Amino acid sequence: MSPVRLQFLGSGDAVGSGGRFQTCRHLHGAGNGGVLIDIGASSLVAMKRAGGDPSSIGWVLLTHLHGDHFAGLPFLILEGQFSRRTQPLAIAGPPGVEARVKAAMEVLFPGLSGIAQRFPVEFVELLDRQAATIGPATITPFAVVHASGAPSYALRVEYGGKVVTYSGDTEWTDALVEASAGADVFVCEAYFFDKKVRHHLDWTTLAAHRARLSCRRLVLTHMSQDMLDRPAAVDAELAADLLTLTIQ
Repeated sequence: MSPVRLQFLGSGDAVGSGGRFQTCRHLHGAGNGGVLIDIGASSLVAMKRAGGDPSSIGWVLLTHLHGDHFAGLPFLILEGQFSRRTQPLAIAGPPGVEARVKAAMEVLFPGLSGIAQRFPVEFVELLDRQAATIGPATITPFAVVHASGAPSYALRVEYGGKVVTYSGDTEWTDALVEASAGADVFVCEAYFFDKKVRHHLDWTTLAAHRARLSCRRLVLTHMSQDMLDRPAAVDAELAADLLTLTIQ
């Protein structure tokens, strides 16, 4: 059985700090199909730069419905039409995910949402703390604190016998302790170093709660320039575009 790998196709924020691609992670291996955790607007470019095949992605998991976390979907679906994709695509996200994705499709490519797809597209609504099986993964969402016009989640993803948790965007909430309990990897937002901003997490706040986290590995992502300018001051792994972690 091949090892489980987590590749950061995008580790950036909404405004491209540090020239990074928007949020997207590719979880794959263990003989299973690939799963994306979030898919920002720039993710198709990042995937192709990494040598990936968009048509091989069967499942996309969304933490919340902001453009830097889900707006790559219209491009992924359009690419599937052009490439004559046949593999089904399942998209799992917060309540309202289907309407929001189809609205984005219409804004970017008028008429696209009404075209009969060459491949089935299924939408699954995730509910707080209710586990759901999506393809090769079992996902448990935990409600977090981030205004996005729909519930925002941290996602605990069980895949290939490993557990990866992603905080999504959020200010500190004790739900992160539970969501990441015993996880092999906890990928957590650290938007600022010590600046307190509603709906986002800073490194000093996360560090103050670190002793409560029982994850085996902590990796920071979604960093603003404020964080990127101070890597030596941060006692944690930092994500980077195209970084791949092998999860033992």
